[in-house]
Formats: sequence, structure tokens, C-alpha cells
Amino acid sequence: MNFNYIDYCQYLLNSHTNYTITNLANHLENVSHDRINRYLKIEKIDDQDVWKNVQKEIVTNTEGYLIFDDTVLNKEHGNKIELVRRQYSGNEHKVVRGIGIVNCIYFNPQIEQFWIIDYRIYDPDSDKKTKIDHVEEMILNVVSKNKLSFKTVLMDSWYATKRLMGLVDNLGKIYYCPLKINRLVDDTGGVNKYKKIGELSWNESEKISGKIIKIKGFPRDKKVKLFWATVSTNRTEYIATNDLSQSSVDAVEFESHTRWKIEEFHREIKQLTGIEFCQCRLRQIQKNHIACAMLVWNFLKRLAVKIGKTIYKVKHELLSDYLRKELKKPTIKFRTIFI
Repeated sequence: MNFNYIDYCQYLLNSHTNYTITNLANHLENVSHDRINRYLKIEKIDDQDVWKNVQKEIVTNTEGYLIFDDTVLNKEHGNKIELVRRQYSGNEHKVVRGIGIVNCIYFNPQIEQFWIIDYRIYDPDSDKKTKIDHVEEMILNVVSKNKLSFKTVLMDSWYATKRLMGLVDNLGKIYYCPLKINRLVDDTGGVNKYKKIGELSWNESEKISGKIIKIKGFPRDKKVKLFWATVSTNRTEYIATNDLSQSSVDAVEFESHTRWKIEEFHREIKQLTGIEFCQCRLRQIQKNHIACAMLVWNFLKRLAVKIGKTIYKVKHELLSDYLRKELKKPTIKFRTIFI
């Protein structure tokens, strides 16, 4: 039997609890663990393969969104796994040992669908790139190479930098991104000194329509509009946008909720593809595993949309089919000794 990435993706699709190479080899005929390991060590599957797989099915829209955020694949016990480093995990709310991935999804608000179109593995020891470098690279890639129509860029506070906000400005696009409460800003037009966002005062009009501010370190004539928005029952954020005509906090809160599409992606890919559970130590095998998990997620999402079910339903029905077959014709038939 020949073995390739299609077989590996099929394994990630069908397995539910164990995603190791050993388990895969135990369930294949004439394919050893060493053979799978050698293949994954030599093969190179990456973000370009994910793009090629998804590009023809993307439905673009001039009102489309690019949404960026990073996630950490928890490898707390993988002390010898390459790519693993200590970094902050938003999901864990603490510093953990793991593999960081910066992701880009494209969201079409008209049909309420999104796709993973690009990602970068955070590996500064190898490529010397920061997470900011990766997002900049992916934005320019969408514009110059992938040529997808979009209007708005949504980012987390980590990416609310002069460099990225300026890039979106120069491309003629709109951004919305939360700012940390200790960010220094001025809302007095230079009359008073900069102060932390959390120390700003808000009148009733500004709570509804936002206020014009200058962020410290930005060009003198560069202003943004800041909103004090409620994003959940007990959580508020200070959200900045370069759309100075925006005058509705409700609209800004909608944009903030849209940004959570990427958290939906992170939750789904971790729960349904085994992306966190590769135990191999080598960098290239980890990279190939991550790329295959991305391919599997896109496949599941595509199938879910086609048949009108959730992505969780599609995955879990594999177990339901197995259970039906076993109940009808058990592999191991239950018998009692006495009753």
C-alpha cells in the first residue's frame, strides 16, 4: 500500500481520541510506523497547500473580512518537541509550552461562511519573524497574490500596532481592533498630556458615537475613533477604528462579535482534527501534521455547509454510524452467565 498525505488526512478525519502515528500504523495493513514517520519527515505540506485546496470554493464579497488571531497548541508535556516554546495562551490565560500558530480567515457576511485561507507557524528561532511580521505578510499575500475582495480587517489587541494599522490604512481598508487599557492616548487635541485609555472620561454622546483620539507614537495627523463597547455580559473593550465616520457603538459591537469567528475556528479545529495531539519530535512532522489538520477542517466545513449540518454533527455521525452497525451486527456479542 502506498502512503501519502491523503491517507494521513483520512486518519485525522476518522479518528476521535487517538491521533498518534503508532495508532495509525496499528490500523493499516502493510504500512509500518517507520514508513509513516519517514514519509512525514520528508514531505512538505504547508500553507500554500491549504490555499490551493480552498481557493476555488471561497465565495468572495466586497464587504468581506480578513480576521487575524493566534492560537497555541498546548504541548505542556512535550519537552523535546521541536517548535515548542513558552508563550502566552489566550485560551489558558497563562504562559504555556506550545506551538504558536497565527491564522487568517476570510469571512463572507452575506452568506455567513468563513474559510481558513492562510496561517503561519510562530518559529522565531528558525525564521526570525514576529507575529506582527506574519500578519503583515499574510495581508500583503491576500492583496497581491490571492487577490480576494475584502473591506475590513479585524485583529486582536496584540496586533493593534502602528505598523499594521498603518498598512491597512494605506491599502484603503477599514480596521477594528481593541486597545489595551494601558495604551497612552490623547482625546484633547494636544491640550493635555497623554493618558491611559482606562483613565479617559466619557460623556453620554461619546458612549454612543465614540470619540476621536490620537494614539501615542502615531503620526501627528493620524487620528482614530475609539469606542467603549460591551462585548459580553460582563466584559467591555476599547475598540479603535480608522473609519472616522462610524458613529454607532452598536455597529462597533457587531464588528467585535464578528471577530470571534476566528475563535470559533480555533475551537473547532482543536476539538475535531487532533491538531494538538501529534507527539512526534521533529519540526517537519509537526508542520505536516498541522497542515493536514487545516485541510481536514476545511473539508469538514465544506461538507457541513453542503449537507446543512454543523461541523460537529458531521464528525460525530461517524461514531453514530459505527454504533448503528455494531448494534445491528456486533463484532463482540454480549452474553450473560446467569440471570
